[in-house]
Amino acid sequence: MKEYGLIGYPLSHSFSEKYFSEKFKKENIKDSVYKLYPLEDIDSFPEFLRKNPNIEGLNVTIPYKESIIKYLDELDMDARMISAVNTIKIKRKAGKTKLIGYNTDAQAFETSLKPHLKPQHKKALILGSGGSSKAIQFVLKKLGIACTVATRRPLKAHHIIYWAITKSFIESHLIIINTTPLGMYPDIEKFPDIPYQFLNSDHILFDLIYNPQQTSFLKLGKEKGSITVNGQEMLELQADLSWKLWRLNGK
Repeated sequence: MKEYGLIGYPLSHSFSEKYFSEKFKKENIKDSVYKLYPLEDIDSFPEFLRKNPNIEGLNVTIPYKESIIKYLDELDMDARMISAVNTIKIKRKAGKTKLIGYNTDAQAFETSLKPHLKPQHKKALILGSGGSSKAIQFVLKKLGIACTVATRRPLKAHHIIYWAITKSFIESHLIIINTTPLGMYPDIEKFPDIPYQFLNSDHILFDLIYNPQQTSFLKLGKEKGSITVNGQEMLELQADLSWKLWRLNGK
């Protein structure tokens, strides 16, 4: 039996196991199983691999998309440019193990976002600066959309602190993307601290969270007439891209 799974912590919010189980059943894939592997500490990853010698592929979620890189042998070009990994292909041969890191978040986000874009969508505000945020920044740069990252402690020139987000800033940044876990199950009442009263129908609010389907962040945008998109389609797209990478022999 070929084993695949998801590492991160916590994983109580994740639909990945359900998604892959249903995919395997629908596509009559009988030689594979997908499990959740909550790791409280990324430094336990080498031991985890030793204890699970049948795993051939892993997805990586919060908070390990960046810290996992030090344990990998190779990165594909996108993952290297983004500096974040959400998919690992595990090759085992002659007693040796090779770990290759990929980022399928970027392509999945691009595919999910593009149908909603209009000419006025020239600037984006990204909430959060973690591994998922880096994939989003990579895509927006590719699409020619200027972006600013909101963080609690700005570290770079294109970062802004939350309390500095003004009315004019919101009105000029018509794409707002939440890459933080705020609002994720079970803490569904939480949401990023931005001035929602200045949103309008030209805004796109994209939340990478998919559980719940409508976060408080999206609900507040919907109340102002904004286009709202949750992370469900992105989840499914990145999962299918991961699956193709795992099953691609010799690559």
